[in-house]
Amino acid sequence: MVLAGVCAGYTNARADSGDEWVTYGGDTSNTRYSTLSQINTQNVTGLRVAWMRSLGSLESQESTPLVINGVMYVTSSAGPKTIFALNAKDGSIKWTYEPDIPEDFKQYTCCGIGNRGLAYKDGKLFVGRLDSKLTALDAETGRELWTTQVNDYKQGAGITSPPMLIKDLVITGYTGGEFGVRGALQAYKQSDGSLVWRTYSTPLPGEPGSETWKGDSGKNGGGTFWNVGAYDAKLNLLYWGTGNAGPWSTEPRGASKPDIGQYTNLHTASTLALNPETGKIVWSYQDTPADAWDYDGVNEQVLADIDIKGRVEHTLLKAGRNGFFYVMNRETGKIISAKPYVETNWATGVDPESGRPIEGVGKRPFLNVWAKDVCPSLFGGKQWPPVSYSPDTGLVYIPAMEMCMDIMGKEEQKKTGKFYLGADFRMDTPPQRPDPGRLLAWDPVNQKTAWVIKEDLPLLGGTMTTKGGLVFYGNIRGFLHAVDAKSGQVLWKFNLGTGVNQSPITYMIDGKQYLAVVAGRGAGAVSFMGKAGERAIAASPLGGYVVVFALDK
Repeated sequence: MVLAGVCAGYTNARADSGDEWVTYGGDTSNTRYSTLSQINTQNVTGLRVAWMRSLGSLESQESTPLVINGVMYVTSSAGPKTIFALNAKDGSIKWTYEPDIPEDFKQYTCCGIGNRGLAYKDGKLFVGRLDSKLTALDAETGRELWTTQVNDYKQGAGITSPPMLIKDLVITGYTGGEFGVRGALQAYKQSDGSLVWRTYSTPLPGEPGSETWKGDSGKNGGGTFWNVGAYDAKLNLLYWGTGNAGPWSTEPRGASKPDIGQYTNLHTASTLALNPETGKIVWSYQDTPADAWDYDGVNEQVLADIDIKGRVEHTLLKAGRNGFFYVMNRETGKIISAKPYVETNWATGVDPESGRPIEGVGKRPFLNVWAKDVCPSLFGGKQWPPVSYSPDTGLVYIPAMEMCMDIMGKEEQKKTGKFYLGADFRMDTPPQRPDPGRLLAWDPVNQKTAWVIKEDLPLLGGTMTTKGGLVFYGNIRGFLHAVDAKSGQVLWKFNLGTGVNQSPITYMIDGKQYLAVVAGRGAGAVSFMGKAGERAIAASPLGGYVVVFALDK
């Protein structure tokens, strides 16, 4: 049973999307659920293309559009124009914005050139840039209001994900764990871009948690906040995940045997709850202590109030890259349950008392020693494309992957602006895993699969659910699907001509519901995936578009 609205005097953090799509995750709880139902299981086969607009780039497109007051705001990955304001009814251009970004930024990006979208409040748009700047624009005209420097992009610290807007603050992280950048979350005033607070994830000697790091290694420690956050207004808590340590290999931190001892590298590969006004860490849960596999902990947090064994739990749900699905108390950070949702052998389970994973034998890489057939691979049980959650079914819809890898630690010297991995890896999809892509409908109460759709290629796009009983998702072959949220039956699909990374959205104008998706699959991180990546690239032509559908009436 899922309780929407008010539960025992507690207001759910979710604020469902309706006629508009005003924030990246559909709401600050990242449910990607819409209350619109004009498009539903009975008529979805009548969807037809209403309009489409080129985004002017052959790079991988990862944006979630926003729709506010009849205008669609969408980011492109590289240019020539970076932000488009479009008439959401017909796609005509209202304005475009092209920032002055240094040409050399491309050599300091990790895994493809992309931007996942914007944030909006009170007539202003806020966007992070790959040159590590944060910019505010006038939503009506596209005029730049202010720009502030968040970090040095030449260290590898770009911004790919939209910021969070809480009260009068705009809060952002940045990338760079693969370059040995020290991770931090930073808050600025929405009015003028001045810095209010900065919270580092990796401690220096003498700071709280420094005993979990060897020497001063925290200064190059990674743990960057490169994906998106969530916010519970009732608790006034901001939730954000952190990435891997830099380098991945934990051996330079002092681990010389499978027992990693004290060197867990807090707060990397973790879920953090912070006070949004001060940046103070209220609680922290480490998904993967001493992360040597590049599992990160950045995947989005979904906030939902769920009845578990007759008790209303105010939960944080997370499909971790490390293969475990976490159900947590979002007030305290205590683990309610954690179970694998894909094949997982780096750990055999999660201790219910300590919350610490129980590592599998022979699955941790060490210096010049291969750990073989480690599951999941470094791309995770789920990459960054987001899940969605339906309060109607109580299910979480996960774009999952079944892939494994071999991985070995190696010596690595820190050089500014260069990869700092401390590992070699090899990966593919072996014969026993012929369908590495999975769309999972996951029951978070009973921690089991309700239904599954198997795909012959990995890296599905994100998902969205609606009151119309539908789940929408795209795949690397370029097909956009509408699926019955209860049964998993595919009701409709459309070939977009290029692969899909991001989740679709939906909105309503003049009484008509529209479905929109950004499509465009570049090489990006797929190039690291061996033969599976070669097949994926071959299956998905390049090019970027926003495509909008409506019912044929």
